[in-house]
Amino acid sequence: MKQLVIASNNPGKIREIRAMIDTIALLSLKDIGFTQEIEEPFQTFEENALAKASAIYSFCKKNVFADDSGICVNALNGDPGVISAHYSGERDDERNLQKLLGELEPFEDISAYYKAVICLIWNDATYFFEGICEGKIARTPQGTKGFGYDPIFIPDGYEQTFGELPEDIKNSISHRGKAVRKMITFLKENSNE
Repeated sequence: MKQLVIASNNPGKIREIRAMIDTIALLSLKDIGFTQEIEEPFQTFEENALAKASAIYSFCKKNVFADDSGICVNALNGDPGVISAHYSGERDDERNLQKLLGELEPFEDISAYYKAVICLIWNDATYFFEGICEGKIARTPQGTKGFGYDPIFIPDGYEQTFGELPEDIKNSISHRGKAVRKMITFLKENSNE
């Protein structure tokens, strides 16, 4: 079975992705012994995903994928975007979420979207896959499932937040789920290489 490294230590993200891929052996950063912090200094999801994937690939020379994702709020000109994980100035889901709610308070427009970009390094070549999930921001957090901004993001077509929806439904419609499915399609077509 081919191996593929997930360039993440986020347990929620790893769990979500493992639930979607079963034809390839997935390895976490812990599995390969990678303990360094990878900088994400860039202003686009694509550049940050590439930086992470390249750092891991240089370390282990195994097939690897990294994603960069975030929530983009239209009234805030797309913020927090690529700085979603550190919006409050630190990596703290609750503080980031509360800062976003505070910034959005004066606006009527609560439309937003989650965006994920995956960078896959497979057999020494680099590929990108993108997923977007449109929705809106709930004024108060709802639900305890998921991570990040999930308790305040209501995807289009639903009344519940990602923090309330069952994981299988979230994975079927989420930005990351869409990007991962594109990558899985690619891997199924190219896994014999």
